Amino acid sequence: MKDYLVKAYAFDGTVRIYAARTKNLAEQARKIHDLWPTSAAAMGRLLTASVIMGAMYKDDQEITIRIESDGPIEGMVTTANAHGEVRGYLGNPHVFMQYNTGKLDVGSAVGNGFIHVTKDVKIRDIFTSTAKIQTGEIGEDFAYYFTASEQIPSAVGLGVKIDEDNTVIHSGGFILQRMPGCSEETVELIEKRLNDLPPITDLLASNTTPEKIIELIAKDDHKLLHTLDLNYHCPCNKEKFERGLISLGKQELTTLLKEDKQINTVCHFCKTEYHFDEAAIKALIKESK
Repeated sequence: MKDYLVKAYAFDGTVRIYAARTKNLAEQARKIHDLWPTSAAAMGRLLTASVIMGAMYKDDQEITIRIESDGPIEGMVTTANAHGEVRGYLGNPHVFMQYNTGKLDVGSAVGNGFIHVTKDVKIRDIFTSTAKIQTGEIGEDFAYYFTASEQIPSAVGLGVKIDEDNTVIHSGGFILQRMPGCSEETVELIEKRLNDLPPITDLLASNTTPEKIIELIAKDDHKLLHTLDLNYHCPCNKEKFERGLISLGKQELTTLLKEDKQINTVCHFCKTEYHFDEAAIKALIKESK
């Protein structure tokens, strides 16, 4: 089954809902970064929130989300765009923390800190907004972020299920946002339905589709707008790393050449390695200022 996202308007257009299935991209991130269970659950939740938020934009606009926290995961970073592409990495991939019940303790693994959301809407300025982490469970933290930083009352449900062999077997979630004109009666109805909604991982385990998740919340009072395929995608290439090395300047490149005769670089997001030998470094020195 492919990963995808569905967007809908509900309750006479006063609420918008995004729901997504993200199992494949969460599993790909687990493989790339060799994630242990709690790290994989945290990253899967953040990737889901990020790819949904990316879908709120258009064209070549994109967002970068940075979780700066003091937990053993040591922070996380994701980027997402309007085309359903997302990527991410975290400070410590090898975290396995559980409650006494056996449930993964994502909150303690993330710890205290802040969410920083940087929006590149391809105009002159890049905007960054920040909110304090509330629980570290990711879903609650983004619900607070939307309300506190963007003044959009929101509900966020995220879930990731990790199998005994550490693979991701379920991942997905939803973001619901209150739009202008939404009545208090509608808010009360939504709150009741969300309270009655099973955990996201239980819904995903029963093969509940994104469309069905929206239906459980909005019943018959909704309209599906569009569907977007999702994937873990990193656009890095050797040319980008070349430009980064050139920006170091001639003096530092010359020092690196004398000391090591080679430069090995690794992309944080996809772990692709790019090697620059002596001849390549000399060519970069010629291009640098």
